[in-house]
Amino acid sequence: MALQELREVQPEPLVPPIARAAGRAIVITSGKGGVGKTTTTANVGAALAARGKDVVLVDADVGLRNLDIVLGLENRVRYHLLDVLEKKVELETALIRDKRNERLHLLAAAQSREKEDVDTDAMRALIDRLRAQFEFVLIDCPAGIEMGFKNAIAGAQHAIVVCTPEVAAVRDADRVVGLLPADWRPELIINRLRPALVNKGKMLSVEDVDAILRLPLLGVIADEPAVIVSTNRGEPLALDPSSKTGAAYRAIAARLAGEDVPLPVPRPEPRLLAKLGALFSRSAGGRA
Repeated sequence: MALQELREVQPEPLVPPIARAAGRAIVITSGKGGVGKTTTTANVGAALAARGKDVVLVDADVGLRNLDIVLGLENRVRYHLLDVLEKKVELETALIRDKRNERLHLLAAAQSREKEDVDTDAMRALIDRLRAQFEFVLIDCPAGIEMGFKNAIAGAQHAIVVCTPEVAAVRDADRVVGLLPADWRPELIINRLRPALVNKGKMLSVEDVDAILRLPLLGVIADEPAVIVSTNRGEPLALDPSSKTGAAYRAIAARLAGEDVPLPVPRPEPRLLAKLGALFSRSAGGRA
């Protein structure tokens, strides 16, 4: 058979299957410790998973593991981030599936190692692998701007900056923003806002923080005791349908998922005397 005839009878090449788009790797950072990065990571991740998204949370705070506790998964941790990076176990073996939602997974941090033990290139490769499997990869960044920070942002494409309405926290957040890649456009979550203190001039307002940082506002979380209670119980408040703060976390998740939803901002509850005053004013007006 002639070469031309052979070419004519060759089967058409198979069309390759459509590859799934790589997920988004988002580092949740602040610079200052104690502003609520871990709580934010857990709640936003849980809210995204509740929306049907495949989510993995990566605890990059080597030596100070806490994300497992906030999720109530501390008893399930057998392997950790460095076990995977050092190829002691397979990634699938180290991933922990959440007990409430099979779409949510955790890769815990090593508790007895140092941040300097993490190889940045290996961390970047790991995040790329996770992006191929999950729609959202949320990386809980350690405090500070040293090696732990550099490792946490390796492989990410976006950042969420968590900041409390305090001068020191705002200053540190501004410093972190300056260290992020120039082509990133980080978003801001203001955490632990107390509207009553804002009204008294004893706490920075949302507008004050915005005027300094000038970042797109992703969400505002109130400072309420239920956040601490839910954290201690290992039950993310975002899963509580009756919680206003849980609703704020769910709104953040919706906005990350691309939905145009309103941005709820906590407002002070009217005091009892103010309520009574308004009531009597209306009563007096009705008798006039």
